[in-house]
Amino acid sequence: MAAASSATAIPSLDKVDFLKLQNGSDIRGVAVSGVEGEPVSLTEPVTEAIAAGFAAWLLDKKKVDASRKLRVSIGHDSRISAQKLQDAVSRGIASAGLDVVQYGLASTPAMFNSTLTEDEAILCPADGAIMITASHLPYNRNGFKFFTNDGGLGKNDIKDILERAASIYSNFLAKGYSVKASESVKKIDYMAVYTSDLVKAVRKAAGNIEKPLEGFHIVVDAGNGAGGFFAAKVLEPLGAITSGSQFLEPDGMFPNHIPNPEDKAAMKAITQAVLDNKANLGIIFDTDVDRSAAVDSTGRELNRNRLIALMSAIVLEEHPGTTIVTDSVTSDGLTSFIEKKLGGKHHRFKRGYKNVIDEAIRLNSIGEESHLAIETSGHGALKENHWLDDGAYLMVKLLNKLASARASGKGVGSKVLTDLVEGLEEPAIAVELRLKINQNHPDLKGRSFREYGEAVLQHLGNSIASNPKLQKAPVNYEGVRVSGFGGWFLLRLSLHDPVLPLNIEAPSHEDAVKLGLEVAAAVKEFQALDTSALDKFVQP
Repeated sequence: MAAASSATAIPSLDKVDFLKLQNGSDIRGVAVSGVEGEPVSLTEPVTEAIAAGFAAWLLDKKKVDASRKLRVSIGHDSRISAQKLQDAVSRGIASAGLDVVQYGLASTPAMFNSTLTEDEAILCPADGAIMITASHLPYNRNGFKFFTNDGGLGKNDIKDILERAASIYSNFLAKGYSVKASESVKKIDYMAVYTSDLVKAVRKAAGNIEKPLEGFHIVVDAGNGAGGFFAAKVLEPLGAITSGSQFLEPDGMFPNHIPNPEDKAAMKAITQAVLDNKANLGIIFDTDVDRSAAVDSTGRELNRNRLIALMSAIVLEEHPGTTIVTDSVTSDGLTSFIEKKLGGKHHRFKRGYKNVIDEAIRLNSIGEESHLAIETSGHGALKENHWLDDGAYLMVKLLNKLASARASGKGVGSKVLTDLVEGLEEPAIAVELRLKINQNHPDLKGRSFREYGEAVLQHLGNSIASNPKLQKAPVNYEGVRVSGFGGWFLLRLSLHDPVLPLNIEAPSHEDAVKLGLEVAAAVKEFQALDTSALDKFVQP
């Protein structure tokens, strides 16, 4: 293909602070103009430089000899900027001399999977994989997740890639930038391979029955993200009826609801679909299918703590006594369910799906067996599935349970799942209030928002220590977690933003207010902290 470069194809280049695009172990930015106050940060040249930075990082990591060309698979979700960014990523990878394999519309878990599949006919395994997604963020955003066969890249790797990208981009600034068509691009339908593996997993768990879900009515809500494949490519081959499934078509404007299993409107939509269609089960995915949740036939939501309890029950049947690693905002009721009812161990760690997964891997490495790492957000990863946080695989574990119940003559309802979470104590009140730090307030006295937030937490911890009504959690990895008045609260610093989220759970509104008042009294002297959400909550 001839290299195309013309005056019209040369975008103007602005100076860019690449490190500001880091969002933990992902890269995120604005890819579409039109929202006031949100200028485009993921331009084509920026994207190309990031992809070239990943290629350089991968070449260093893999250290292959010159006789073998590395290859990188690229997939995207349903966002409207997907095609433009896929082209720019392809150019960046190809410019470094690597082979590009485009998958088109794909899920994040499938991209990681492509680094593990061994089948030269479909150009697998990929040495590296890039997923173009910004999860459930608004339509104008986009971003990148990166994988090798070791799993998703961590924060330090992302920083390294962005530093390399900054240097490549400064080269563009110095020498000029032109759009050159990529020559070494191949296209593969990898999702067909990935979905067929999911189908095989359910058949195998059911004793190699061809249609183990025959008679089940299961509705899927993909929220117009990338998860629409699950109805026709996974459930139907297994014999399930999927009529009433909704929002399966990819639409990057997300016209129906945010594709997010934590979003109230999204959960209401799938619950309504289950009830309207008298379905046995409802399944909902986020945009890029690395998170999921379910709804039983009565319309009961199986997300957040309930989903963790359900997955824990399934995993602890298979691996008695194993450790379940979760994020920090899980409930006390979940701990007692995992430890007293199921006989497992609950290891409550930090927020951030990568933190939770890495902690489970670390525990295994020091001899403490863990088979499940799962966040309240719906990110869940199993040891048996290479510690990949795969929303579709989590749902396959639920389907396996349904299929085996049917095979043993227990019918086709979702009661088998609901029964597994019987005995989970749930709080009457559960709220999350966000206390923002005003970074321009003089009370910061030159400190970063992170240092200021740490000072708030330190002060809260000290004031709790002298309060006989409250008890600090004996083991805690994030923020200040305290029990009292029959409930608990956790104040922590957000992973990325100048915000201190406060979670409160209690047996009554009155008890929740008492916990809130304790926090309000302890933090009132911090003038840069906007406590309006908390003040409103505790008002009589």
